[in-house]
Amino acid sequence: MRRSWLVKSEPGTFSFDDLMASPERQTPWDGVRNYQARNFMRDDMRVGDAVLFYHSGTNPPGVVGLAEVASEPYPDPTQFDPASRYFDAESTRKEPRWHLVEVRGCRPLARVISLAEIKRHPELRTMEVARRGSRLSVMPVEPRHVELILALADEEPSD
Repeated sequence: MRRSWLVKSEPGTFSFDDLMASPERQTPWDGVRNYQARNFMRDDMRVGDAVLFYHSGTNPPGVVGLAEVASEPYPDPTQFDPASRYFDAESTRKEPRWHLVEVRGCRPLARVISLAEIKRHPELRTMEVARRGSRLSVMPVEPRHVELILALADEEPSD
């Protein structure tokens, strides 16, 4: 069964344009250090799952592109690198604590679907990203939400 996801990134750190400029438009989704987000990647994400790419920490925050899961989960190598800001001294290669998947960019949206628009839309306001205090960088979304966001991106904004 195909699932759908939303991944957040601050564009100053790694943007959708950065993803599309990467070799093969693909990158490891590394540095995730939240157990729930890690569990989604390690236990539930599968190759071919749809991914909404969301820019946070910008004005306006919102969904900017469509991507897909491009690899099976594997240990995040940054946890073993003492020079990495994501280094975890308690993680071992035998028992890695952190996992990742690779994400491949498919296409930018014709327009940003902002968080404000998501919160205003009756069918989207149940998304985890719309909940007050939602801080996860990787979260499941319903396939119908992906379809609706892609359709809205092709329409003129309602503002």
